[in-house]
Amino acid sequence: MRVAIVTVGDEILAGDTVNTNAAWLCEQLTARGVSVERITTVPDVVADIARVVNEYRAEYDAVVVTGGLGPTHDDVTMEAVAAAVGRDVEPHEEAERWLREEGGYAAGDLVDGTTELPARARMLPNDEGVAPGAVVEGIYVLPGVPDEMKAMFERVAEEFSGERTHSTVVDVDEPESELIDRLGELRERFEVTVGSYPGESVRIKLTSTDADEVEDAAAWLEARVELTADEE
Repeated sequence: MRVAIVTVGDEILAGDTVNTNAAWLCEQLTARGVSVERITTVPDVVADIARVVNEYRAEYDAVVVTGGLGPTHDDVTMEAVAAAVGRDVEPHEEAERWLREEGGYAAGDLVDGTTELPARARMLPNDEGVAPGAVVEGIYVLPGVPDEMKAMFERVAEEFSGERTHSTVVDVDEPESELIDRLGELRERFEVTVGSYPGESVRIKLTSTDADEVEDAAAWLEARVELTADEE
Protein backbone atom coordinates (compact mmCIF):
# COMPACT_ATOMS: atom_id res chain seq x y z
CA MET A 1 0.00 0.00 0.00
CA ARG A 2 1.36 3.40 -1.06
CA VAL A 3 0.39 6.46 0.95
CA ALA A 4 0.94 10.21 0.85
CA ILE A 5 0.67 12.49 3.88
CA VAL A 6 -0.52 16.10 3.62
CA THR A 7 -0.17 18.36 6.65
CA VAL A 8 -2.09 21.61 6.64
CA GLY A 9 -1.16 24.78 8.49
CA ASP A 10 0.42 28.18 8.11
CA GLU A 11 1.95 27.68 11.56
CA ILE A 12 4.01 24.72 10.31
CA LEU A 13 5.30 26.63 7.31
CA ALA A 14 6.20 29.60 9.53
CA GLY A 15 8.18 27.38 11.89
CA ASP A 16 5.86 28.11 14.82
CA THR A 17 4.82 24.46 15.11
CA VAL A 18 6.99 21.37 14.62
CA ASN A 19 5.43 18.82 12.29
CA THR A 20 5.39 15.92 14.74
CA ASN A 21 2.19 14.52 13.20
CA ALA A 22 3.92 13.52 9.98
CA ALA A 23 6.75 11.78 11.83
CA TRP A 24 4.31 9.85 14.04
CA LEU A 25 2.15 8.83 11.09
CA CYS A 26 5.19 7.66 9.13
CA GLU A 27 6.28 5.51 12.06
CA GLN A 28 2.82 3.97 12.46
CA LEU A 29 2.29 3.35 8.76
CA THR A 30 5.77 1.94 8.16
CA ALA A 31 5.26 -0.47 11.06
CA ARG A 32 2.15 -1.73 9.28
CA GLY A 33 4.08 -2.39 6.07
CA VAL A 34 2.79 0.72 4.30
CA SER A 35 5.09 2.66 1.98
CA VAL A 36 4.89 6.40 2.75
CA GLU A 37 6.13 8.08 -0.43
CA ARG A 38 5.24 11.76 0.05
CA ILE A 39 4.99 14.25 2.90
CA THR A 40 3.76 17.67 1.84
CA THR A 41 2.87 20.70 3.95
CA VAL A 42 0.45 23.23 2.51
CA PRO A 43 -0.93 26.55 3.81
CA ASP A 44 -4.48 27.14 5.02
CA VAL A 45 -5.63 27.89 1.48
CA VAL A 46 -8.49 25.95 -0.09
CA ALA A 47 -7.05 25.94 -3.61
CA ASP A 48 -3.61 24.75 -2.48
CA ILE A 49 -4.99 21.94 -0.32
CA ALA A 50 -7.45 20.80 -2.99
CA ARG A 51 -4.80 20.77 -5.72
CA VAL A 52 -2.33 18.65 -3.72
CA VAL A 53 -4.97 16.24 -2.40
CA ASN A 54 -6.47 15.78 -5.86
CA GLU A 55 -3.04 15.05 -7.35
CA TYR A 56 -2.10 12.57 -4.63
CA ARG A 57 -5.40 10.69 -4.54
CA ALA A 58 -4.89 9.84 -8.20
CA GLU A 59 -1.38 8.54 -7.60
CA TYR A 60 -1.53 6.78 -4.21
CA ASP A 61 -3.71 4.16 -2.55
CA ALA A 62 -4.59 6.57 0.25
CA VAL A 63 -3.95 10.15 1.31
CA VAL A 64 -3.80 11.11 5.00
CA VAL A 65 -4.52 14.79 5.65
CA THR A 66 -3.99 16.37 9.07
CA GLY A 67 -4.86 19.82 10.34
CA GLY A 68 -7.36 22.54 9.60
CA LEU A 69 -10.48 20.90 11.04
CA GLY A 70 -13.13 22.93 12.81
CA PRO A 71 -15.41 25.92 12.28
CA THR A 72 -12.96 28.83 12.51
CA HIS A 73 -11.96 31.04 9.60
CA ASP A 74 -8.69 29.24 8.89
CA ASP A 75 -10.07 25.69 9.24
CA VAL A 76 -10.64 25.07 5.55
CA THR A 77 -9.48 21.47 5.09
CA MET A 78 -12.95 19.90 4.79
CA GLU A 79 -13.95 22.46 2.18
CA ALA A 80 -10.73 21.81 0.28
CA VAL A 81 -11.07 18.01 0.37
CA ALA A 82 -14.68 18.31 -0.79
CA ALA A 83 -13.50 20.45 -3.69
CA ALA A 84 -10.81 17.88 -4.54
CA VAL A 85 -13.43 15.15 -4.98
CA GLY A 86 -16.10 17.35 -6.53
CA ARG A 87 -18.56 17.28 -3.64
CA ASP A 88 -20.33 19.88 -1.54
CA VAL A 89 -19.77 20.38 2.17
CA GLU A 90 -22.93 19.77 4.18
CA PRO A 91 -24.08 19.06 7.76
CA HIS A 92 -23.45 15.43 8.64
CA GLU A 93 -26.26 13.81 10.64
CA GLU A 94 -24.08 11.05 12.11
CA ALA A 95 -21.52 13.60 13.31
CA GLU A 96 -24.25 15.65 14.94
CA ARG A 97 -25.72 12.56 16.60
CA TRP A 98 -22.33 11.35 17.86
CA LEU A 99 -21.48 14.72 19.40
CA ARG A 100 -24.88 14.86 21.04
CA GLU A 101 -24.99 11.29 22.36
CA GLU A 102 -21.31 10.53 22.98
CA GLY A 103 -19.80 13.99 23.37
CA GLY A 104 -22.60 15.46 25.45
CA TYR A 105 -23.03 18.52 23.26
CA ALA A 106 -26.36 20.15 22.57
CA ALA A 107 -26.92 21.64 19.14
CA GLY A 108 -26.62 25.11 20.59
CA ASP A 109 -23.22 24.30 22.07
CA LEU A 110 -21.59 23.81 18.66
CA VAL A 111 -20.27 26.58 16.47
CA ASP A 112 -21.83 26.63 13.02
CA GLY A 113 -19.84 24.46 10.63
CA THR A 114 -18.46 22.07 13.24
CA THR A 115 -20.24 19.04 11.78
CA GLU A 116 -20.01 19.95 8.10
CA LEU A 117 -18.25 17.26 6.05
CA PRO A 118 -17.96 16.42 2.34
CA ALA A 119 -21.24 14.97 1.09
CA ARG A 120 -21.57 11.19 1.65
CA ALA A 121 -18.27 11.03 3.58
CA ARG A 122 -17.75 8.54 6.38
CA MET A 123 -17.52 10.39 9.67
CA LEU A 124 -14.63 9.69 12.07
CA PRO A 125 -15.46 10.51 15.71
CA ASN A 126 -13.05 12.72 17.62
CA ASP A 127 -12.52 10.94 20.95
CA GLU A 128 -10.14 13.60 22.26
CA GLY A 129 -11.80 16.74 20.90
CA VAL A 130 -14.84 18.06 19.05
CA ALA A 131 -14.31 18.47 15.29
CA PRO A 132 -14.96 15.15 13.51
CA GLY A 133 -12.75 13.72 10.81
CA ALA A 134 -13.82 12.04 7.60
CA VAL A 135 -12.98 9.43 4.99
CA VAL A 136 -13.91 10.10 1.39
CA GLU A 137 -12.58 8.39 -1.74
CA GLY A 138 -9.41 7.14 -0.06
CA ILE A 139 -8.70 10.45 1.68
CA TYR A 140 -8.46 10.28 5.47
CA VAL A 141 -8.98 13.69 7.08
CA LEU A 142 -7.65 13.89 10.65
CA PRO A 143 -7.26 16.74 13.17
CA GLY A 144 -4.02 18.65 13.60
CA VAL A 145 -3.95 18.48 17.41
CA PRO A 146 -1.61 15.54 18.04
CA ASP A 147 -3.66 13.76 20.73
CA GLU A 148 -6.80 14.06 18.62
CA MET A 149 -5.00 12.93 15.48
CA LYS A 150 -3.49 9.87 17.15
CA ALA A 151 -6.77 8.73 18.69
CA MET A 152 -8.61 9.14 15.40
CA PHE A 153 -5.92 7.31 13.43
CA GLU A 154 -6.25 4.34 15.79
CA ARG A 155 -9.86 4.04 14.65
CA VAL A 156 -8.77 3.46 11.04
CA ALA A 157 -5.30 1.93 11.50
CA GLU A 158 -6.49 -1.52 10.39
CA GLU A 159 -7.39 -0.05 7.00
CA PHE A 160 -3.69 0.49 6.26
CA SER A 161 -1.62 -2.59 5.54
CA GLY A 162 1.22 -3.93 3.47
CA GLU A 163 4.11 -6.35 3.60
CA ARG A 164 5.88 -5.89 6.92
CA THR A 165 9.52 -4.92 6.82
CA HIS A 166 12.39 -5.63 9.20
CA SER A 167 15.22 -3.23 9.96
CA THR A 168 18.45 -3.05 11.90
CA VAL A 169 21.08 -0.35 12.32
CA VAL A 170 24.87 -0.72 12.27
CA ASP A 171 26.81 2.20 13.77
CA VAL A 172 30.09 2.69 11.94
CA ASP A 173 33.06 4.72 13.18
CA GLU A 174 34.35 5.63 9.71
CA PRO A 175 33.67 8.55 7.33
CA GLU A 176 30.70 7.96 5.06
CA SER A 177 32.82 8.65 1.98
CA GLU A 178 35.07 5.69 2.82
CA LEU A 179 32.15 3.26 2.97
CA ILE A 180 30.96 3.64 -0.63
CA ASP A 181 32.61 0.50 -2.02
CA ARG A 182 31.53 -1.73 0.86
CA LEU A 183 27.96 -0.45 0.79
CA GLY A 184 27.87 -1.03 -2.96
CA GLU A 185 29.00 -4.62 -2.48
CA LEU A 186 26.45 -5.02 0.32
CA ARG A 187 23.65 -4.02 -2.05
CA GLU A 188 24.88 -6.50 -4.65
CA ARG A 189 25.10 -9.40 -2.19
CA PHE A 190 21.87 -8.91 -0.25
CA GLU A 191 18.25 -8.00 -1.03
CA VAL A 192 18.14 -5.13 1.41
CA THR A 193 17.52 -1.39 1.25
CA VAL A 194 20.51 0.52 2.60
CA GLY A 195 20.21 3.92 4.25
CA SER A 196 23.31 5.90 5.32
CA TYR A 197 22.92 8.67 7.91
CA PRO A 198 26.06 10.57 8.98
CA GLY A 199 26.43 12.23 12.37
CA GLU A 200 28.85 11.61 15.21
CA SER A 201 29.01 8.17 13.66
CA VAL A 202 27.53 6.81 10.43
CA ARG A 203 24.29 4.92 11.00
CA ILE A 204 23.71 2.28 8.34
CA LYS A 205 20.08 1.16 8.29
CA LEU A 206 19.32 -2.15 6.58
CA THR A 207 15.71 -2.96 5.67
CA SER A 208 14.02 -5.91 3.99
CA THR A 209 10.83 -7.93 4.09
CA ASP A 210 13.06 -10.92 5.00
CA ALA A 211 14.31 -10.79 8.58
CA ASP A 212 17.03 -13.37 7.92
CA GLU A 213 18.33 -11.35 4.99
CA VAL A 214 18.64 -8.30 7.23
CA GLU A 215 20.48 -10.30 9.87
CA ASP A 216 22.88 -11.80 7.34
CA ALA A 217 23.56 -8.42 5.72
CA ALA A 218 24.26 -6.82 9.10
CA ALA A 219 26.68 -9.59 10.06
CA TRP A 220 28.49 -9.25 6.72
CA LEU A 221 28.82 -5.48 7.15
CA GLU A 222 29.89 -5.63 10.78
CA ALA A 223 32.76 -7.92 9.81
CA ARG A 224 34.06 -5.36 7.30
CA VAL A 225 33.78 -1.99 9.04
CA GLU A 226 35.10 -0.29 12.14
CA LEU A 227 32.22 -0.28 14.59
CA THR A 228 31.56 2.41 17.18
CA ALA A 229 32.40 1.53 20.76
CA ASP A 230 28.74 0.83 21.57
CA GLU A 231 28.48 -1.70 18.72
CA GLU A 232 31.62 -3.68 19.53
